[in-house]
Amino acid sequence: MKIIAVLGTGHMGTPIARRLLAGGNRVRVWNRSPERSEPLGAAGATVAASPSAAVDGADVVVVMLADAGAVETVLFGPDGAAAALRPGTVVVQMSTIGPDEVRAVAGRLPAGVSLLDAPVGGSVDAARAGTLTIFVGGPADAVERAASVLEQLGSVRHCGPIGAGAAVKLVANTGLVTAVAALHDALAVAAALGVDRQTALDVLGRGALGGAVGRVTAPGASFAVALAAKDARLALRRPVPASVLEAALDLMRAAPDQDADLSCLVSADFLKGC
Repeated sequence: MKIIAVLGTGHMGTPIARRLLAGGNRVRVWNRSPERSEPLGAAGATVAASPSAAVDGADVVVVMLADAGAVETVLFGPDGAAAALRPGTVVVQMSTIGPDEVRAVAGRLPAGVSLLDAPVGGSVDAARAGTLTIFVGGPADAVERAASVLEQLGSVRHCGPIGAGAAVKLVANTGLVTAVAALHDALAVAAALGVDRQTALDVLGRGALGGAVGRVTAPGASFAVALAAKDARLALRRPVPASVLEAALDLMRAAPDQDADLSCLVSADFLKGC
């Protein structure tokens, strides 16, 4: 039985923690808003008062936070987790941050502590079902030590050294947001030509945009526009001729509710305002 700490019990951290509890692990959880962790406490997790308390003695630490700033604070800020990590611990950094930030985190962890960058493909529904795709970067021995934990959450793809998992995730999210933006345009053309929305979705779902149609109609998916835009900005930090991604980012900036799921970009109301 492993001791696993989950730092961040937001919309993805909570189903991840529940999967790990169901796997018979001893799970400790921490969240900046403690009330978010209370249901996990009722389910058998230990709710810690600080990141450092959560990771004390843990075999594996899962970090699932919104952005690089949050990762920095939770690991290295006051009562941060890093100072309490013991040699042999594997930190599985599942937040979507840039490869450069991942490598910087790896360089600041205590001696003997291993880092894996392991962002995921899939949303809340996949986290609940244990069918996430996990893009892992880091040394093979650390991947092996964390494999029994990661395999409870989904399928593991070892992408290369530290930072490779983060890089592959940005590629995957570039494909996602540009496909949703293309679906927005296709539905806008359908509306202008008087094609029924459902007919358009049925036709598009059988073609090149089938994956995007499936994503925007999935009932259990949750990927806030603001987070998708954050990932697009990360992908665009290096000089790259990505005019379609830049257009998709403009579209996300125009969304009136930045906390809404990415599928709002193809909602009938949003299309009317464009």
